[in-house]
Amino acid sequence: MNARTIDIAPSILSADFSRLDDEIDAVKRGGATILHVDVMDGHFVPNLTVGLPVVKSIAQATDLPIDAHLMISEPGRYAQQFVEAGASMVSVHVEADAHLHRTLGSIKAAGAQAGVVLNPATPIESLAEALPFVDYVLVMSVNPGFGGQKFIPTSIDKLRRLRRMIDDRQLDIRIEIDGGVDLENIASIVNAGAEIIVAGSAIFGTADPESAVRGLRDATVQWV
Repeated sequence: MNARTIDIAPSILSADFSRLDDEIDAVKRGGATILHVDVMDGHFVPNLTVGLPVVKSIAQATDLPIDAHLMISEPGRYAQQFVEAGASMVSVHVEADAHLHRTLGSIKAAGAQAGVVLNPATPIESLAEALPFVDYVLVMSVNPGFGGQKFIPTSIDKLRRLRRMIDDRQLDIRIEIDGGVDLENIASIVNAGAEIIVAGSAIFGTADPESAVRGLRDATVQWV
């Protein structure tokens, strides 16, 4: 596999919000290049998390790009607002948006990268018509809604098939993965084609988030 850029994107939902500035500074020192923010509405997924005001506050507190993952119903109603709040990347679920092309276009028109997300049981073929309009695809390797879940092993094959689909069509699209990523599986994940690595518990669930990010990055060095 050719050399490529691997981004480590700590999932801020797993951080200690009482000392969020310190947590962000630590992962940045460790080599994080993106901050991943999970937005859940308690409807599309069974949990409720941060919204527009928190994304805006985080964007004002760091120069790292904000990657907003919208796990919400009717994402087209809100996607552009997350760009306006400071997100550099906004992704929406193919399962949640009946007007995916329009939503992706609105994200790009607002000045951000547009991504589409696949749940574990959603086939990559559902992206066939949407691929030309996205900058990245986020593969969920756990069922969305809660942190700390175990990585679904079949996600590796899904990554390989998605990478092949993108390359066969000669599209410039990156692959992101989210869910259960740790030091034990990150090498296989990157080898299968992922380039943006989201990790929550493996970083903020440790005593030293800075070292945790550095360890994940070091584990990918042979592909960089």
